[in-house]
Formats: sequence, structure tokens, C-alpha cells
Amino acid sequence: MYEYAIIWEWIMFAVRWLHVITAIAWIGSSFYFIALDLGLRQAPNLPAGAHGEEWQVHGGGFYHIRKYLVAPAEMPEHLTWFKWESYSTWLSGVAMMFLVYYGGAELYLVDAAVWDVPVWQAILTSLVSLTVAWVAYDLLCKSKFGDDNRRLMLLLYIILVAMAWGYTQLFTGRAVFLHLGAITATVMTANVFFIIMPNQRIVVADLQAGRVPDAKYGKIAKQRSTHNNYLTLPVIFLMLSNHYPLAFATPYNWVIAALVFLMGVTIRHYFNSKHARSGNPTWTWAVTAVLFVLIMWLSSIPRAEVEEDTAMAPQAQRFALAAHFEDVSDMITGRCSMCHADEPFWDGILWAPKAVKLDTPERVAAQAREIYLHAGVSTAMPPANVSFMEPEERALVRKWYLGAVAQGS
Repeated sequence: MYEYAIIWEWIMFAVRWLHVITAIAWIGSSFYFIALDLGLRQAPNLPAGAHGEEWQVHGGGFYHIRKYLVAPAEMPEHLTWFKWESYSTWLSGVAMMFLVYYGGAELYLVDAAVWDVPVWQAILTSLVSLTVAWVAYDLLCKSKFGDDNRRLMLLLYIILVAMAWGYTQLFTGRAVFLHLGAITATVMTANVFFIIMPNQRIVVADLQAGRVPDAKYGKIAKQRSTHNNYLTLPVIFLMLSNHYPLAFATPYNWVIAALVFLMGVTIRHYFNSKHARSGNPTWTWAVTAVLFVLIMWLSSIPRAEVEEDTAMAPQAQRFALAAHFEDVSDMITGRCSMCHADEPFWDGILWAPKAVKLDTPERVAAQAREIYLHAGVSTAMPPANVSFMEPEERALVRKWYLGAVAQGS
């Protein structure tokens, strides 16, 4: 029998790889067009309607690029649309959300000490919050308030900070950051799908019909593109943060998330200014460094002690009652708890890696699948086998896990 856990792990790996590939394509094209747009220059003898031009050199050749602020006088024969990079990134991200956070909701989404609800209710809350966030954002952009983009972006930032705190009252710290990233990515992709692309299609249709396109469609698309520009770097941070408990598993994780959005603004402002040749605002790097140091300090503030709920989930109980559990639990506690504990005593380890704790039988049972994959099937844990886990002990882990799975099937 080809083991379900291994197949599932490889599926998640494949989807994660796809997500990274598509994100590179999307972010790369986005950064390129931002730099191109800001670098356009006025030049003599530009065609009617041309906003500016840019000469570039790459790959042994020269490129001469012109931008029409609304549209050229005639529809070109060939037109390349940039949209699938965004759509593919979002779709693969949604697939990851379902595979990792909804499929593993008991570990990654629901924290009974924060909000003790059934898995289905937590998933429904997650989906509703993502939908409501986009609708609220879109309505604000289309309102009179949204006519002033700076005022709008300030309000949107305040809303993001409030949502960051709100999520800490619902989900695990890891899921808080994931949802902030998912909301931001959903807004960015929805901007492309519902606003930017439809507006461009209207312009194309006007050209084909011989009408002069309305400049308002370009203005609206420009606003949404600007938002996407400043949201890109925070999204990357939030999506990578699930590997760093110092970011998400701290008492002030929502403040850290708020500061990350500010760092995205300062870094993008620097590059936008450079691309536009409007200055060299090196002060942005100093501000970014200060914000990052502040994040480091916030991550070091101890979390208030909270009485842990020792009641095991039904799935964990199955592994705790399986044959060989007592031997496996003793072995894992002995081999792994020097790092995976409330207070690790391995030099240089201040917090349990990935926030995984293996110093009690209950915690070992709760992490059965991860123990099987990382210490049974593979030799990823312990790192470099520093605690000398024997092949026979790894075999016992496999026997215990597969036996529990067989009993539950």
C-alpha cells in the first residue's frame, strides 16, 4: 500500500512549488512594469496619444517601448495580455489554503485556547472573512472617499491593522499571518480580474468600434495597480512567515504584521523613486531598519502564561491509544524535547522550532503525522541526527503510525 501521508505530503509540496513558480512570474512582471511605467520619458516626435517612451537593453538587444496613456489611435494586430500570472498565483494559493490550513485545521487553523469552535465553523469564518474583505475594499475604492488615493490608503491601512488584531481572536498565530496574506493577495488578484482587465477590455472594444476610449478607465486601473505595487512585499513576508514562529507565535504578532505593511511602503517608495528618477530617498532604508529592529524586539517579549487545554482531539486520541505509543512517546520525548519544549535547553534554541512541542505524551500524539514524516519516513529530524535516533527507533515510529492509521480506516 502506497502510504496516504506520503502522497499527501508530495501533493502539498507540488502545489507549494507551483505557487512559488507562479508568484515569481507575477511579481517579476509586476515589478518590471512598475519600473517601466515610472521610467518613461517625454521625447520629441512621439505619436499622438503617446505618454512617453523608454529604451532598454537586455539579452544582447535593444528594446524601444512606448506607452499610450489611454490607447493608440488604432488597435494593434498583436496584443499581449498579462493576467494569467496573477490568476495562477491566486488559484495555487487557494489550493494550498485548502490542503494545509483547512485539511489540517486542527493543527494550523483552530486554537482551542483562542476560539474553541468546530473545524467547519472555523473554515466558514475564514472563507467569509476573505470575501467580506474584498467587497469592503472594492466599495471603498469606488466611493467618493476613494477619490483621494492617499486618504484611501491610510484608511485601508487602519482597517488592515484592525483585521490583524481581530484574527488573533479567532485563529492560531500561523493562521493570522496566512489570512492577512490571503486577504492581500485576494485583493490584488481581484483588482486584476474585476477592475483592471475589464477596463482594458472596454478600451479595446472602443478602439475596435472606432470610438475614443474614456480616460477614466485608465485612471481607475492605475489606482488599483498602485495598491498592488505597495502590497506585494508584505504578501511575500506574510507567506514566508509560517516558517518563523518568532513572527507569528508571539503576543504582539498583529503589531508585527502592521509594521510589515509599513516596511513594504518604505521599500517600494525607494525603488519607485529610483525608477522615476525623482530622487534617492535613502532615508527609507533607515526607517525600514528601525521598523525591523522594532519587530525583533516585539518578538522577544514573553507571552503571558496561559493554562493549556490538555484534552486531546479525537484524531490525537487514536494515536495515543495505538500499539507502541508508550515506547514511541518516551523515545520522542528523550530525543526531541531538548528543542521542542516550552523551555528548550539546547544551546541557541530559545523557542520550540515551528512552535512544535514534544515534551508530553499528549503533544507527541497531536504531532503524530509530522513525527512519522520527519523522523519515521525521512531522517530530517533530529537535525543531523544530533540526538542519535537509531534506525530501529525510526522503524518503531513507522510501525506505530501505520498501525494507528490502519485501525482508524
